[in-house]
Amino acid sequence: MGRKKKEKEEKEKGEKRKKKKKEKEKREEGRKRGGGRKGRREEKRGKKEEKGKKKRGRKKGGEDKGIRENGKKKGKEGRRKKGKERKKKKKEEKRKKRVKGGR
Repeated sequence: MGRKKKEKEEKEKGEKRKKKKKEKEKREEGRKRGGGRKGRREEKRGKKEEKGKKKRGRKKGGEDKGIRENGKKKGKEGRRKKGKERKKKKKEEKRKKRVKGGR
């Protein structure tokens, strides 16, 4: 009885070891590809380019071009607006510092 139990435990240990090894290999594979979110994004971008999708860029046209029917913004227009706001904020901070230094 004791021997059978020992054999069973050994078998389970072996299986655990194999499982760990497999997981480690998977992780390594992910690293090679440039793991994490960014790596996957790179892969997707390659696929999109194969399909012939247009790259990001500013859309020229009317002012309401960036708003869809349901009121949500399209990514491109929203991104541009956010960038502009960030720039304004930075300029404002610089101006404040300049004024403070001139006193």
